[in-house]
Amino acid sequence: MNAPIDPHDRILRTCTEPEVTALLRELHERGRPLGLRWGSAAVSERTIDGRLLVDFGDAPVSTLLNLLTLLREADRE
Repeated sequence: MNAPIDPHDRILRTCTEPEVTALLRELHERGRPLGLRWGSAAVSERTIDGRLLVDFGDAPVSTLLNLLTLLREADRE
């Protein structure tokens, strides 16, 4: 298993809205068969210290990436 991405990781400052939107689409696709649904998840208009947030409780992008990592690993098993 990969180490979780820290919410303060500097690489997250480079994430653009189209990139995060594509990650959200992947989350929806990978999560659907497992019953994980975030229909209202979207890129937030707010940021914290230059980092984009994702609207499912204003989670940082690191949360989205960590969820996707878990789903990708589950697909490999």
